[in-house]
Amino acid sequence: MATRSPRSSSAQSAPPASPVSAASDDASPSVEERIYASITAALLQGRLRPGAQLVERDLAAAFGCTRGALRKVLARLGFEGKLVLEANRGAFVPSPSEEDIRQVYRARQIVEAGIVASLCGALSAAHKRRLRAHVRGEEKALRAGAIDESVRLAGQFHVLLTELAGGTELLGLVGQLVAKTELYKALFDPSKGSSCSADEHARIIDALDAGDLQAALTAMREHLSELEERVVEQVRKSAGGEDLGTVFGV
Repeated sequence: MATRSPRSSSAQSAPPASPVSAASDDASPSVEERIYASITAALLQGRLRPGAQLVERDLAAAFGCTRGALRKVLARLGFEGKLVLEANRGAFVPSPSEEDIRQVYRARQIVEAGIVASLCGALSAAHKRRLRAHVRGEEKALRAGAIDESVRLAGQFHVLLTELAGGTELLGLVGQLVAKTELYKALFDPSKGSSCSADEHARIIDALDAGDLQAALTAMREHLSELEERVVEQVRKSAGGEDLGTVFGV
């Protein structure tokens, strides 16, 4: 009886890659994080227009991944409010109305007023160091023209306040609200980086440190109101079309 020749140990230990194994690899966390970071950066840099559809087939081809891996990322972005997912239609860049934007900022005003009240006069030395170091990071990013980092740090200041207030149950809510307002700014006025001023954040810290509740509440209210009006102004401009005087220089 003919005998089969045994396979070499190297052949057993290093089988050729198959399409199946390649497909499973692209669902790895590193691939999903890369896709997530790329889409998020495109949104926050204003490279995707409000209402634009993100077609799964085209995205999968662009990223060289399976649709399964892509759908996980789209679901995450949808949960965070960075994309709108519609059944049987797909994923779309949000196209919020003026009222949508005002409602989100109204929610931030209510929640963050409570956070300010709980922190006022209660900041430890460690808390103050973290907050001031964070503001220095914001200033550094602004000077360097690092738009992505500037936007991220500006939003994280408000999340950090929530964390320091011990608002564990609120962290997810505040994070979602901040992410939405960051996105609104990027969609309608992407050219100037973050409009969330480090100076305004420093003013809030000063009031909290001094234990001046009225000043702290006023600083936060005015800060958020100014952000809201900047975005709404851009929404109105985009709805009104081009300014012909600007276009033609007259």
